[in-house]
Amino acid sequence: MWMPDVNVLVAASVAQAPYHGRARDAMENAFRGPSRVGFAWAALTGFVRITTRRGVFERPLGVEQALQVVDNWLHHPAAVIAHPGPGHQGLLGRLLLAAGAAGNLTTDAHLAAIAIEHGAVLGSFDRDFDRFAGLRFEHLKP
Repeated sequence: MWMPDVNVLVAASVAQAPYHGRARDAMENAFRGPSRVGFAWAALTGFVRITTRRGVFERPLGVEQALQVVDNWLHHPAAVIAHPGPGHQGLLGRLLLAAGAAGNLTTDAHLAAIAIEHGAVLGSFDRDFDRFAGLRFEHLKP
């Protein structure tokens, strides 16, 4: 399974976003690939939060547009919701303690824990994911 981070979802869907082409290609390749594409609700709700917020982009998406994008992803035959497993709280805590931080890394650690639980590769432009031991991480370079 391949799991996109919120920054990949945003960049893939908003033409004015930095790294749009690279993110769009990564998503298209994932959907065409042999494995599933895992979506965490934290990434999907982050996508809606960022793409509909005025001031982030010159022309933010409307809420209906953003929800339609999410719906399209989730109805793809390769898509699956990646839920936290029963040991999620313990794994999340270990990742945060090992990283020596929480704050802005908390959501990243949450996504990393979900990816680890599912044996997924997490794709992101954010190098902070390198901090999480046991995570299979694909750094998408622009």
